[in-house]
Amino acid sequence: MARRPLPRILSNGGAQLARTRELARTAADSATDVLHPLITITRGLRRLAAAGRRKWAETPKDKRGHLLFLVASVVLAVALAPYGPLLAAVALMAAAAWQGRDRTPPASEGPDEAQTQRLQSLYEALVPFFSVAEDPAPLYAHGGDWEKTFPEYEFDGAGRISHLVVGYPAYFPDSEPEARARVEHLLTAKAGRDREYHFMWDEEGNQLTVTVLAPLPTDIAAQRFVTAPGETVLGFTDASEVQRTLPLVHGEERRDMPPVVWRTGIRSTEPHLLVTGQPGSGTSTLLRSVALQALQYGDVLVVEGGGTGEYACLIGRDGVLAVECALTGALASLEWAATETERRLIAVNRARQAGHPAPDDTKRPLWILLDRPAALALVAAADGHKDPQSLLQVPLRHGRAANVTVVVAEQFDSLDALSDPVRRHTRARVVLGPTTREQLTTILGAPPHTTPVAHVPAGRGYARLGTGPVLRLQVPATPDPYDDATSDAHRQAVLDLLPPRTSPADAKPDPVPAAPEPEPVPAEAAAVAESS
Repeated sequence: MARRPLPRILSNGGAQLARTRELARTAADSATDVLHPLITITRGLRRLAAAGRRKWAETPKDKRGHLLFLVASVVLAVALAPYGPLLAAVALMAAAAWQGRDRTPPASEGPDEAQTQRLQSLYEALVPFFSVAEDPAPLYAHGGDWEKTFPEYEFDGAGRISHLVVGYPAYFPDSEPEARARVEHLLTAKAGRDREYHFMWDEEGNQLTVTVLAPLPTDIAAQRFVTAPGETVLGFTDASEVQRTLPLVHGEERRDMPPVVWRTGIRSTEPHLLVTGQPGSGTSTLLRSVALQALQYGDVLVVEGGGTGEYACLIGRDGVLAVECALTGALASLEWAATETERRLIAVNRARQAGHPAPDDTKRPLWILLDRPAALALVAAADGHKDPQSLLQVPLRHGRAANVTVVVAEQFDSLDALSDPVRRHTRARVVLGPTTREQLTTILGAPPHTTPVAHVPAGRGYARLGTGPVLRLQVPATPDPYDDATSDAHRQAVLDLLPPRTSPADAKPDPVPAAPEPEPVPAEAAAVAESS
């Protein structure tokens, strides 16, 4: 059957609409140019009338009669004078044109003296980095012209640089991280250390774009995020880094924010998460936020090595299998989690071999949240027990196929105590709190495109999911509702998200639900888990 051509209106309708819009825009611009004198005179007449009304309102009532007599005398004199009305009309139009003129002060054509001095000093500081002795016509030289190297620049209200485009010679090794880091460190020092900067290197065009980043909002409270099952919001980042926004509620206001979404489950490429930071940086806050989101679709097992009671609000809640702080309970819970992972793996493998879908008891996600395992490892070594991290090897290795997710939080000074399986299988990483560029590169595997600052609020840091980019991160405020220092608004926000209690908080149920003793993991089941 021959293909019919599209109607002409459908084939070139877009071009006709574009031409129509361009003609309408040209006609509007031409009409504005022609009618500009009339617009100016009308604006001036309106301003003169407003001034007359204001003068009349300011005149006392006992003197308004004298003012009316004076105005009437002037009008009569003008009417009786030769060519009086014509001259009065010309004078009125001239006054209206003067009053209706555009009073907007002209924008400055270039930087002022202080801004010029700042740009010149920055240019002089970059000379050792962007010049060599063998260059016959150096782009950077002492006493040179900064206008050739800074094609774009902007300043904020305080007179500091907010946006800058730096051109550099082609021989500069912009592909070397060390060379880039030296230039970025210099620009940060010269433009102001108390701000965060985003550096974008254009290696093809030999240009570096420096932009001052606005601080991420810290007033986002815990709430139900509009996400699909298997998606967890770790925090929020810059709008230029992600292509998605989430609707948020902040008091009576509603706004859209770009989130950092971590995808878990069978098809996840980063099924486990490692969170690290300084004390008080917000690692426990992030784990609470993850737990509240995980309880919406799955079960949660919490093991707290610090013993500070940060997760007491979860005890006895629907979907919370256990909240363990002691070493004995932690070992029992993690051993059950390893056994449950093996049981799920065997059940899924048998269902696949029989050509059936996965059993329902393997589809509900199981989350294992382990906060500060190094403290538990220290206690276990002192008491002669095995390290609880050794029980995470099965959930970490086969958790993706069994719908089991592991989240580990540890502080900077105890990262060396993490076991090798934890380091190898937690490919989603979050670093919170003040840190250096070298620490971020070591933990995340790549340097950030922004400059870390010395003082940051709680919950502020960086995130990298697998081999993705390094993103700025602000964790939503999810404090312990039982903490006296928590504000009423944040406390109520967390309490509203908690599931109902299924048992009294002071009851002593089994640490985890009993499960049948599984068979050893067969080789074919492990092979299926590795290939899925």
